[in-house]
Amino acid sequence: MYKKIKNLITIDEVYAHCDVPCGLYDPQAALMAANTVRVMVKQIRDIEKSDQYLATPASIQIQNDLTRRILTKEQHAELCKKEVLILWTDYFKEEDLSTVPNLHEEIWKTVKLCSYNKQNVDAEKAEELYSQVELIADMFNKVVEQRKSK
Repeated sequence: MYKKIKNLITIDEVYAHCDVPCGLYDPQAALMAANTVRVMVKQIRDIEKSDQYLATPASIQIQNDLTRRILTKEQHAELCKKEVLILWTDYFKEEDLSTVPNLHEEIWKTVKLCSYNKQNVDAEKAEELYSQVELIADMFNKVVEQRKSK
């Protein structure tokens, strides 16, 4: 019975270079996530410097405020990492290296910064992460333009 059904159905083999139709990739999600990391780091530092925190560092409300911001920072650093890696593995192709030859190195730096920002509260590194994601977005836009010109 299986062989009869199998002979009735034809399956065409298809090929694609990415998981979703082209044109749906965009670095904006990574930029927003990196910006959230920056904002959360600033807010964590602001709480840490506040008179209320210095007067009562064990306050449940302050602990709650810090915990929520730390969790958000870590979640968005991970989201940023995921979005950058999706661009790298699914959007960029080998031939794009002629347009952006340092792509692999910059992606590597960016995802390492994502990990660092998950583990630390460092305003300078949060800014560096955002700048790196802006660089990846610029690379993305160069590749988009290069592909359009072909």
